[in-house]
Amino acid sequence: MVVPPLLRAVIMGPPGSGKGTVSARIIKHFGVKHLSSGDLLRDNMQKKTEVGILAKSFIDQGQLIPDDIMTQLMLNELKGLDQYSWLLDGFPRTVAQAEALDKECHVDTVIDLDVPFETIKYRLTARWIHPASGRVYNLEFSPPKVQGIDDITGEPLVQRDDDKPETVSKRLQAYDAQTKPVLQYYREKGLLKSFSGTETNKIWPYIYAFLQTKLPDVSQKNAATPR
Repeated sequence: MVVPPLLRAVIMGPPGSGKGTVSARIIKHFGVKHLSSGDLLRDNMQKKTEVGILAKSFIDQGQLIPDDIMTQLMLNELKGLDQYSWLLDGFPRTVAQAEALDKECHVDTVIDLDVPFETIKYRLTARWIHPASGRVYNLEFSPPKVQGIDDITGEPLVQRDDDKPETVSKRLQAYDAQTKPVLQYYREKGLLKSFSGTETNKIWPYIYAFLQTKLPDVSQKNAATPR
């Protein structure tokens, strides 16, 4: 029996770079376990675990969660995944976190979504919502019939604070400052694989082809298996 290879991968990319879409496709095609630091944090805060309560106290004060707390959270979770291929999303965010991860696990590859900030800014600031119903419009993909007005009620649309141009710029600058050293850390180790472009659908085939050199596509096998 041939034991399938294991892949330990990290995906990096600024908010709005299409990381969620790409991660979902990697999971579907290559059957890896997806570990998102954001999902894990929310889960721990909801369950009021020791780490969750501690993390929430920092978030409530508008502070970044310290490296040791994030590292403890992620490494605890990884202990149960040593038989699986995995994809880390949102971790490591700092060089200290990357070094701590290295001590416990060998990372094989780091996928970097290199999407121009101008593209992301346009993508994120194009989102408007109708607060009462939660309907979301995107000026690029699904604009309202009348600019600034909800199609159904005729009420004005609003932009979430997170989607306002000045907030988006700040988030992108913060990401850049925090992660540049991490990208450099992995670049020097020869593990960084950057994929550049402005559209997820155009970047994806290159990521797919790259991962196919490391793992079999399980989605085709599953599709061929009689139900």
